[in-house]
Amino acid sequence: MEQTNVFTQKEILDKARELAAMIARTNEVDFFKRAELQIKHNERVQDLIDTLKQKQKQMVMFESINKPELVKKVEDEYNQLHEELDAIPIVTEFKQSQVDVNDLLQMVTNVITNTVSERIILDTGGNPLTGKTGGGPEKKKSDGCCS
Repeated sequence: MEQTNVFTQKEILDKARELAAMIARTNEVDFFKRAELQIKHNERVQDLIDTLKQKQKQMVMFESINKPELVKKVEDEYNQLHEELDAIPIVTEFKQSQVDVNDLLQMVTNVITNTVSERIILDTGGNPLTGKTGGGPEKKKSDGCCS
């Protein structure tokens, strides 16, 4: 096994913060921030969000006093309002930007996970094709021909 540098947790966390700062300056995050600001300053969107919150509270209250017919009525109103909210272009763009940022973060996480796993396999003399490390106990051949 070749000798490599050993890093401290602090060094790794410093690099993670550096990576986070880079991610925060991507087009995906920039678009997300702009879309969020537009949503916060859109009166119709804010009114719909406030009304949806009220409807949620009403549903919980009606459920707690066992009024299923009122729960259904308010739930239908809630769903209609939610559809109206989702039909607003900036809301659609905002939701897509959330997906894009999450996809970017997931991709980074997968690269880190896969790279660390591959490094462990290679550093232990394992086989990257099978994903098995080489540090486990040797298995003896059962046919008795070779020892």
